[in-house]
Amino acid sequence: MRSEAELLGLALALGADTVGTLSAPERRLLARASPVARPLLRETRERLRAGDDPLGEALCALRTASERRARGAVYTPRVMVEAMTAWAAERPASRVVDPGVGSGRFLLAAARAFPQAELVGVDVDPFACLLVRAGLAVHGAGSRARVVLGDFRRMRLAELGARTLFLGNPPYVRHHALSPRDKAWFVAAARVAGLGASALAGLHAHFFLATSRHARPGDFGAFVTAAEWLDVNYGALVRSLFLERLGGSALFLVEPRARPFVDADTTAVIACFCVGERPQTLRFGTVADSGELGRLTGGRAVPRARFENSSRWTTLTRPASARPAGHVELGELFAVHRGQVTGDNATWVERELANLPERVRFPAVTRAKELFAAGPVLSELGGLRRVIDLPADLDVLSASERRRVEAFLGAARSRGVHLGFIAQHRKAWWSVGLHPPAPLLATYMARRPPAFVRNPRGARHLNIAHGLYPREPLDEAVLEAVARYLNMNASLSGGRTYSGGLTKFEPREMQRLLVPGLELLRDAAR
Repeated sequence: MRSEAELLGLALALGADTVGTLSAPERRLLARASPVARPLLRETRERLRAGDDPLGEALCALRTASERRARGAVYTPRVMVEAMTAWAAERPASRVVDPGVGSGRFLLAAARAFPQAELVGVDVDPFACLLVRAGLAVHGAGSRARVVLGDFRRMRLAELGARTLFLGNPPYVRHHALSPRDKAWFVAAARVAGLGASALAGLHAHFFLATSRHARPGDFGAFVTAAEWLDVNYGALVRSLFLERLGGSALFLVEPRARPFVDADTTAVIACFCVGERPQTLRFGTVADSGELGRLTGGRAVPRARFENSSRWTTLTRPASARPAGHVELGELFAVHRGQVTGDNATWVERELANLPERVRFPAVTRAKELFAAGPVLSELGGLRRVIDLPADLDVLSASERRRVEAFLGAARSRGVHLGFIAQHRKAWWSVGLHPPAPLLATYMARRPPAFVRNPRGARHLNIAHGLYPREPLDEAVLEAVARYLNMNASLSGGRTYSGGLTKFEPREMQRLLVPGLELLRDAAR
């Protein structure tokens, strides 16, 4: 497909304008359509009828990966669509709703699996809506379909006397890219439901909440999303909705090597639910190859109580393994704390020497590669940049120091640094508040296991690293034994994988890593 105009022409020739009432943005798009060759039209029609998605593939080819990510448009492989649709088809449904319909992969599969059901597809992208209409026309399902250009969170669904199936891949947009209006809706809607919500939640969490507002007892559904909500703090709302209001029945983790999403190396999870039900056991499985999904009937039975009593669910996919004799969780020996956030590295991290007192300039680890390059010990501070950490009470400075600091702060204030979110939430906007030096430092996000580095020279660290602080005094030999053991034995399995293949360890996840107990460590240190 050479251009968007040609793709629009293909959608028009397939009958996009014959399905429902077009919105004004869709009509404007179709006005740009260009003619297409008859062989291309015939081939596209045949592929659509065979269950392929040539229109969605063409749209993905015309838009860059970054453009698609900004819209949350990460399309689902056919094998996963078929598995989720097969699970759903074992139950009757009078209506199928795809809340982020994209090019229509789920909705067209549902059109085949539910030949009498009303079909509702919702999306904020008018181009995608036209492609869905074209696909529905080819399948002869246009008369029972409704394609809505709009926001699923804010739309109204007419109540039916029979069951509605919610099926699809809610758009994935991280909270950084969501507007204040979006976040305000999420917090307010959760409050109405009697739940707490975090503004750090991604857009897929919003769609779980919106579904719980639309759904009625007897409805059911299956969503595939990034798996992070199973473990992170903001996911507490989604976990609660899944267990209670949505009637969660099964979860299937799809590992990154199975490529659950074509252009994103991430762990995915398929969540199956039946509203109004409260099963005492839920099925929970891990899938290393998408071909193993079948009809979503596998997994192991996990008691509901284990979900209710756990704040991190990925560990429930496997039976508890025997802990090696004499081993403990790292958190029994160390508290793990992420480094400090400056709020404006361009101001607080020196690129060149500043005219500031030496005592407010601290050598600090500001890039993960500094720890990877250090090896087992960060023995030299000369290669580290300095972080400016001013005292909250500037009166402790001498008159000469105060003049230099005030000049520095005046320049920062002229750039609006004091108005930043982080600055406004400090006791004093100019005081970064670095943590004390940690005896061990660790990377926590990479495509490789964390690196654990001893820090005998007392470097500080920013939020690109974790600091490990002993809960009781430990000598250097024991610290060396801990770091050596972790560097040899830590793997990626204890973290969670995000889009792009990065695996991240939150502090609590790192604290769950197993290490030899103090007696074994002291023996190893002798």
